[in-house]
Amino acid sequence: MVPFVSRETPSGGPSRCASHRTKFALSCLNFERPFRSQMADAWCGLRRRTRSMKTFIRVVELWVPDRTRIRLEFGGGLYGEGLTAFKAVSEDLHFGYDEGLPGKAWASGHPVILTRFADSYFKRTDQAIAAGLTCGVAVPVFSGEFLQAVMVLFCGDDEAHVGAIELWHNDAETSHEMGLVDGYYGTADMFEFNSRHTRFPRGFGLPGRIWKAGLPLIIKDLHDARSFLRWEDAAKVGINLGVGVPYRTGTDQTWVLTFLSAQATPIARRFEIWVPDEARSALVFRAGDCSAQTDLAALYATKSIAKGEGSIGGAWATGMPALNDDLARDGSVAALQASASGLSQMVVLPVIGNARLDAVLAWYL
Repeated sequence: MVPFVSRETPSGGPSRCASHRTKFALSCLNFERPFRSQMADAWCGLRRRTRSMKTFIRVVELWVPDRTRIRLEFGGGLYGEGLTAFKAVSEDLHFGYDEGLPGKAWASGHPVILTRFADSYFKRTDQAIAAGLTCGVAVPVFSGEFLQAVMVLFCGDDEAHVGAIELWHNDAETSHEMGLVDGYYGTADMFEFNSRHTRFPRGFGLPGRIWKAGLPLIIKDLHDARSFLRWEDAAKVGINLGVGVPYRTGTDQTWVLTFLSAQATPIARRFEIWVPDEARSALVFRAGDCSAQTDLAALYATKSIAKGEGSIGGAWATGMPALNDDLARDGSVAALQASASGLSQMVVLPVIGNARLDAVLAWYL
C-alpha cells in the first residue's frame, strides 16, 4: 500500500487554515495581464517545435492475469527509441500479488507511483537505469473486486525533462482536502517543492476539480487558467497542459492521477476524452488537446464510436485498457484521424465507476 503523506493542520485551528487557503487562492489569481500575454505568445512558438521533441512518457506496458489468475504476465507494450533491451526483459517476467510495481498496484487497489527504483520493490532496476528510465506509475483497472489489468507508465531522464505525474489522495474520514501522495517532476524542482506543500479542497485546483467532477478533465493553457492555482510556478518551467483521472476505491477514498505536460517534453502529443451518450449507445467526444493545434471538438462534432469499435470502443466493451501501435488498422474515427495527423501509437484507459464506464481517456505518443 502506498502511504498517504498527511500534513499537520497549521496552529490556529480550522478557521485560520481556511483563511490561509483563501489568501493563497486570491494571490494566485491577482496576476498581471501583460505577463500572461507574453506567456501565451511563448506557448505558440513552442507548439511548433513539439513534434520533434521526446514525450515525457517513454514506455507504456499492460500486465494481465495469466490463466491461473494468481500472477500477472506481460500483455503488450509501447516502447520509445532505444528501449528494445528493456522490452525483452519485460516480456519474460511474471508478477505475483503485491510483487513488483504491477503487483503492488494490484494489492493496493489504487494507482501507485514509484519515483526511485533503487532499494525498492521494483524488479527491473538495473535494466531501467540502463534504459534511462527514472519513474514508474502503475494504474490497476478493476471490474468490481476482480483485476482486469495493470497499466504501467515509465518516464525518462534527459536533461531538459520537464513535466509531472502526480498522485493525490483524500480520505474523507480524516480530511476535507486532497494531498499529494507522491509525484515525479523531471527537472521542475521548484514546482515540485510547492506542489508537495499544497492541498486542495474539493472543486479547487486541478486535483480538486477532478475530485468534484468524478470524470477525467483537461485544462489547457495553464498560464491563462484561473482554475489552476499553481499557474505561476507552472509557467516558469513551461508546464502548460493538465490532464487528470479520478479513481475511487470506496465511498470514503478518492485518488486522482494528474499529468502535467510541458511543450518541450509533452506527456503525449494528443489527449482525448470520450464518454457514453445519453442512451449509452455510443461514445461521443467530450474534450481534448492536440499539440498540432487541431480543433478536435470541430473534428468530432458529428462523430461517434460504437461499443467494440477499435481500441476506444473495445475498452468500453471489455473494461480493459488497450495499446495500439497500428492506428491505420484500428477502424475508429479517432484512430484514423490521429493516423492522418502523423501519430502512430495510442494508449486507452477506461475510467469505470459503479460497475459502469464513465469515460475513456485516450492519448497518442
